[in-house]
Amino acid sequence: MQLQQLLKDTVSEMDRALERMVELVPPARSITFRDSFVYRHVEHLPQQAIVQKMSRIPSGLRAAQLLCDAGYFQEQSSLQRIIDELGEDVIFLSVPIIFGNESQIHRKYLDAFFAEEYDPVSGKPVPEQRPMIPRKKIRAAIANSPLGTQDPSSHMEAGKTISKAYSGFVHGASPHIMDTYGGNPPRFHTAGMLGTIREVEHRQDIVNYYFRGLSAYIIGARAIGHQPVFDRLYQLSGVYNSLGVG
Repeated sequence: MQLQQLLKDTVSEMDRALERMVELVPPARSITFRDSFVYRHVEHLPQQAIVQKMSRIPSGLRAAQLLCDAGYFQEQSSLQRIIDELGEDVIFLSVPIIFGNESQIHRKYLDAFFAEEYDPVSGKPVPEQRPMIPRKKIRAAIANSPLGTQDPSSHMEAGKTISKAYSGFVHGASPHIMDTYGGNPPRFHTAGMLGTIREVEHRQDIVNYYFRGLSAYIIGARAIGHQPVFDRLYQLSGVYNSLGVG
């Protein structure tokens, strides 16, 4: 299978998997918001949070691919940081469902995740701050779970290193911005960087995020309890392994 076809197949399989897994959780309901309505999962179950997070992964991959194909590699890398955290969240929420022992940190995460930003009656911002769970605690929970490696410290350090590297694209660190500078005469490239030395590395890099997103989907399917979806996605991950990805 050619690599580009594999990437297209991956997001298509994610779409199909999401449709099937959504059927296994209580559906979103329409609730009143000012003089209209919005859709919400009112039960606030971890399975509902998982499918919500999963919905953003194929969307994010498609957006990152569009940016990559247009040469906007800085923006592509910023999205890859988001995709990575979405995958971490799926795995984090899946662990207690698969292995039991839900901890307080999982409940706090769900409380923060489902918290509303705006009052449904007035439409005004809710004054209370959203109590976000630090990313390092999410990584620690994964690293110390049965899905982690035999060396949790190295597992957490690897995640921290990757996140820090891509943080520079999100927040505009100087070394990352200067990747856009070059040419003859040297200049800042503000309309994409196709044909520059950066193209090959970023086209190679995005493949890893298809695989990482697929891996999160596999674990999410196990948590939701859809064995046929799990089997199909796991089979697809083997194609990546055969190509040396993962």
